[in-house]
Amino acid sequence: MNIGLDMMGGDFAPLEAVKGLQLYMQGNDHAASVFCIGDEAIVNPLLEEYGLSASPNLRVVHAPETIGYHEPPTKALKEKQRSSIAIGFYLLATGKIDAFISAGNTGAMLVGAMFNIKVTEGVLRPTIATIIPKLDGSTGLLLDVGLNSDCKPEQLNQFAILGSLYAKHMLGVAQPKVGLVNMGEEEGKGNMLAQATYPLLAENSHIYFIGNIEGRDILNEKADVMVCDGFTGNIILKLAETFYDITRERGYGNDGYFSRFHYENYGGTPVLGVNKPVVIGHGISTAKAFQNMIHEAEKMIQSDLCGKMANEFKS
Repeated sequence: MNIGLDMMGGDFAPLEAVKGLQLYMQGNDHAASVFCIGDEAIVNPLLEEYGLSASPNLRVVHAPETIGYHEPPTKALKEKQRSSIAIGFYLLATGKIDAFISAGNTGAMLVGAMFNIKVTEGVLRPTIATIIPKLDGSTGLLLDVGLNSDCKPEQLNQFAILGSLYAKHMLGVAQPKVGLVNMGEEEGKGNMLAQATYPLLAENSHIYFIGNIEGRDILNEKADVMVCDGFTGNIILKLAETFYDITRERGYGNDGYFSRFHYENYGGTPVLGVNKPVVIGHGISTAKAFQNMIHEAEKMIQSDLCGKMANEFKS
């Protein structure tokens, strides 16, 4: 199992990426082989400082260029072929690695995933999802959360399938309940997109559709997979991200429920609907976040999630 890690992506890279690697390697006798993609002159001294330079599970791949956060993604990937993100996708596309992780330029990661790795056959548009902690202790999945601001009903219908597969094979939900995020429970509610999507989900034999869910249902156990367009999903995601900050400021940072909203517990955001595992991390990723991103990529490889998604859309 070979995982590519962009050492140069993130506000605190490469230091936090190295610290995350150290956390991952500690006491892990079955660690994956990690390809550390970045500037050797910067990465190698840090690996040595943190006692990782002699690890047989690590291999440094020199990438002297970095794609900045504000660079146009397509242009940057084309012009910076020696950047850590471009080299990472090259290694993934050519089979040298089995998954690729980066907390760098999100746009470049999405462009690379769609054009270097390619969209799964039969999938109209890939999607990105986020974990939602539930009040009963379970974990839900919300998608799309920003990749597709404007969606068609057929795309939301496919997001439900992709989300259900992720919930089943990554979150351990035997029969994920799918809900359509809407402004009311009754069929016929909502805007034109929601009204047109409802019957498609109701007729979809690949999922267990329970109907519409409202904003009040996002955090309860009513649905395991919550489907919406990326515009709505991103607003919900950004609102949820503030919960941890507010509770911490008010002295409830150690609360068992609200602490689950801290992004670093989940690592990164998977790109669903592409042919190989790609995980995008938060720009402010810390060591724990990088550690969990590696674990997520590891689990995606072990479960053959991308292969299962490909098979689902062939049937």
